[in-house]
Amino acid sequence: MDDVLDDATRPFSTPERLSPPTGQEPPAQAAPKKPGRDRYLDLLRSIALVRVVVYHLFGWAWLTVLFPSMGVMFALAGSLMARSLNRPALGVIRGRVRRLLPPMWAFSAAVLVLLFAGGWNPGSDPDNGGTWGWVSLFNYLVPIGAPPFPWHVGDKAGLLEDTWPAQAAGPLWYLRAYLWFVIASPLLLWAFRRVPWATLLAPLALTAVVGTGLVKIPGETGNAVTDFAVYGSCWVLGFAHHEGHLQKIPRYMAVSCSALVMAFGLWWASGHLGPDGWDLNDIPLAQATWSFGFVVILLVYSPSWQQLPGRFARWDKLVTLSNNRAVTIYLWHNMLIMATVPLIDLAYDLPFMNERLSSALDTTYSLWMFALVWPLIGLAILAVGWLEDLAAKRSPRLWPDGVRRAGARSHAGSSVRGGHRGA
Repeated sequence: MDDVLDDATRPFSTPERLSPPTGQEPPAQAAPKKPGRDRYLDLLRSIALVRVVVYHLFGWAWLTVLFPSMGVMFALAGSLMARSLNRPALGVIRGRVRRLLPPMWAFSAAVLVLLFAGGWNPGSDPDNGGTWGWVSLFNYLVPIGAPPFPWHVGDKAGLLEDTWPAQAAGPLWYLRAYLWFVIASPLLLWAFRRVPWATLLAPLALTAVVGTGLVKIPGETGNAVTDFAVYGSCWVLGFAHHEGHLQKIPRYMAVSCSALVMAFGLWWASGHLGPDGWDLNDIPLAQATWSFGFVVILLVYSPSWQQLPGRFARWDKLVTLSNNRAVTIYLWHNMLIMATVPLIDLAYDLPFMNERLSSALDTTYSLWMFALVWPLIGLAILAVGWLEDLAAKRSPRLWPDGVRRAGARSHAGSSVRGGHRGA
């Protein structure tokens, strides 16, 4: 989700130039690759977003093992952040925050309107009431902490289930973690360039302390520290990818060591299964180690495509669109999943519905939700996605899938390059 915050095109790496032996003519140098977006990284981000939506819709725990989306997205964000920090750090941080907040404000406004319409009073909240309840609403503007919300609001028989606030606010933890990673990146990158292995492995060590209950930090502070620890090594792996450190490690060694780390993660998970079984989101140390090894393998094999090859090419427009609107997709997808329920329920009132058809709808309900959520995400992109362009100081685009349209104003860089996050 983090290309959202980096609009600049990612230059492709070129081979090191080696000095020719004395007395020999230097070999002809291949023409350097034209700078452009790394479509392999774009494809990974798109897969991660789709996996997040599918996981929140079906709740399949095994998806967290099949593809650890959050670890992948944090790693991609770290790589882009390392590249951006070739510029003054304060300006980079300010630009990243600027690109993140307007889309979040639109989402927060919709959530707060629904909460207040449902009768919620932050001052009388049983968990964080009084003055602090109102002050903590600031986290809906800038995600430095956890935003307050009621666990139940409205009526169970209403359009939305009464537990919808927890589902709606769920994605905001990622923005909080992302913001703190961005703020910490200048220091992390400074440390990585001096002591790379210690900086890379320190978050895993911290996870072993705070993610296993060895040291307990209560409340949301504990959640924030745990998130930072679990995904910190993935973020720093992004640094390693950008700096070229991963390419210096023999591939067989990187894959073998990663497989051992991942095996440890699965072994740890097997003895610490949570209420949802193999859902790694409930097992911090397993999530950290599995994501770390998985991301190393993905980045070690990174082919740096300038164009999607072969069969992947047919998905080019959707990959471009999802990268340009990753913040919008991520923020709104849970709300839109819930919105499919009252829409599908309308089918029960159709005049031709009988007991057999109603039973068939019951059986395939989740599939109908899956089919309906994507058009709703498309509508969200049209309705509020252009805020990502305004936040990036670009002309608003309704459907930025990389296709030049008649009358579109030409500007530097093709629309394919428009990242949804950039500094």
